[in-house]
Amino acid sequence: MGTGYRAAARSFSRRSLLATTGLLGLAATGAAVSAGVNAAPDGDSVQNALPHGPQTIFGIEPIVRTDRVYSAARGRQVDVITILPPGVPTEGLPMSLLLHGLHGTARTAAIGDIGGVLAAAVAARLVPAFGFMAIDGGDNYWHQHFSGDDPMSMLLDEAPGWLGARGLNTEPFACTGTSMGGFGALVYGRRRAERGRPANAIAAISPGLITSWNEMSKRNAFATAEEWSALDPLQNIAKLGPSPTGVWVGDRDRFIDGCRQFMGRARLEVALVTPGAHNDEYWSTITPDVVRFLGSHVR
Repeated sequence: MGTGYRAAARSFSRRSLLATTGLLGLAATGAAVSAGVNAAPDGDSVQNALPHGPQTIFGIEPIVRTDRVYSAARGRQVDVITILPPGVPTEGLPMSLLLHGLHGTARTAAIGDIGGVLAAAVAARLVPAFGFMAIDGGDNYWHQHFSGDDPMSMLLDEAPGWLGARGLNTEPFACTGTSMGGFGALVYGRRRAERGRPANAIAAISPGLITSWNEMSKRNAFATAEEWSALDPLQNIAKLGPSPTGVWVGDRDRFIDGCRQFMGRARLEVALVTPGAHNDEYWSTITPDVVRFLGSHVR
């Protein structure tokens, strides 16, 4: 639908959320309190800024649980973090996967105070109740790496059991990811469609859509240019499946060229370019709209 985003009048803005929840006075302190999950100098990595779980500027804390489990697909122990809105029944609660960026972990996946935004939005009945589950995915762009590490199989085949063990809905209704995690969310949507069970929604925030093999090869995530081109969402738009998809990116993001190309060619429900860079200051401006988008696809 292009960068104009015709649904702007219905957009679930940070200001309207704060006003609705009676917390407008806290907006000015948002950047300081949300702590910022800032990109590293390469502009591509999400660093440890939330070591104790999501914090909120909204005065409504999400319920955060961290567990350590073994992933056979990855061949190692991983953190599994659930982020749930308080005060709602959790049995069978719809869940979105939440994918971190390069050099990140499950503990850094909740960018832009997304847990606090979710908790406040659910409390204000602006969206149906749902939650997020973040998992350690490594640095391999959420696909089967030539080392044998396979985070995508972990998401597809192991995450449902981990959700069920916590009494949550076993099939994620959505996948949300930032930077490398945005790339991964788009790939997850493709894999779900290939299995005949497309996700209800895919949310890609500042996705790492790189336009050259020379640049991608520096990340050591793909063995060859051919392997990358077979998986890269930008080069496989027709294979991504029917899931309603949203893309949000700042106009000064290092991945803006790839994102603009993707927005121009893919059929997207949200295609939003707004002022900002590849950092939490920007992400905190768009997470309310991401939560709105996800909430509109909870069934």
